[in-house]
Amino acid sequence: MRYIKLGTTGLDVSPIAIGAMTYGEPDRGHPVWSKREDEARPLIRHALEAGINFFDTANMYSNGSSEEILGRALKDFAERDAVVIATKLRHPMRPGPNGRGLSRKAVMTEIDHSLRRLGTDHIDLYQIHRNDRSTPWEETLEALHDVVKAGKVRYLGASSMHAWEFAKALHLQKRHGWARFVSMQDHYNLLAREEEREMIPLCLDEGVGTVVWSPLARGRLARPWDDSHSTVRSETDGAYADLLYSPAEEASNRAVIEAVGQTANARGVSRAQIALAWLRHQPVVTAPLVGAGSIRQIDEAVASLGIELTDDEVRALEAPYTPRHDWQGVSDEAEMEAIRRRVPGMALA
Repeated sequence: MRYIKLGTTGLDVSPIAIGAMTYGEPDRGHPVWSKREDEARPLIRHALEAGINFFDTANMYSNGSSEEILGRALKDFAERDAVVIATKLRHPMRPGPNGRGLSRKAVMTEIDHSLRRLGTDHIDLYQIHRNDRSTPWEETLEALHDVVKAGKVRYLGASSMHAWEFAKALHLQKRHGWARFVSMQDHYNLLAREEEREMIPLCLDEGVGTVVWSPLARGRLARPWDDSHSTVRSETDGAYADLLYSPAEEASNRAVIEAVGQTANARGVSRAQIALAWLRHQPVVTAPLVGAGSIRQIDEAVASLGIELTDDEVRALEAPYTPRHDWQGVSDEAEMEAIRRRVPGMALA
């Protein structure tokens, strides 16, 4: 494994990260595809043995169960200082007032809960899961700076938002001398390239590394077109999947998926390896988040690091994509409504 720096920091991370949303007790998260602790531990151990040192979770994943499972496994299988643990806050953790968001109260409360669940005294990369438009940026950013100065957090990161919002946050951090966001966890893959408009150029200019979520488009890029909608995730995510990959773009999506298949067949490798190798050709991408539910998926992700696509292959993969002219980014309100429909009874307010 050849490690790389996260953005312009000195932090060394593997160019593949494990997304631990996949791990969580079913009765506390998604009952269909989340892996119980006894299923998750061998996968985490295999990732470590493969040289992966970067693990990402969030407080909301399986209502804290993901953090607990990941924390116990890393404590048993790795030296704490040898791994990079990333987690997030913002989404609802309990009903009623102050159970969600990025207020100073929420930041100070959730950092301690995450530390307890992860079984560690510090988090390497603490990320805001989305922006909280009900709280002033200054309040959130100063509170995040304070948890860094308290030694509870090493680096700060952000996740999907409008580029102008991220630019404003970076400006305020610089103006006040607060700890800076060093990463952006963004939605980016061969079927979702709209962040190439503004967010990715901003991150390149500011020296911010991106950590990509949904690098295989919820499994679509790993299968032939006729099977691309039959993944467990696509069948159970419902409205949320349509929010990310609109049926209106079916012709473009099909052409991209077919191009991935042609390239994979020509090379004698899997489709997933080609889709992940394409991401490595994008200079802003530090690591894709691989929500590995099997040993094979981890091995495929690691194997993708050995694939160097030619310029002609990259052009063939990119050419069928159709820009979404009405794209406005992932709306927090729309996303929350989709999650509410996906997980009945989930407290979101």
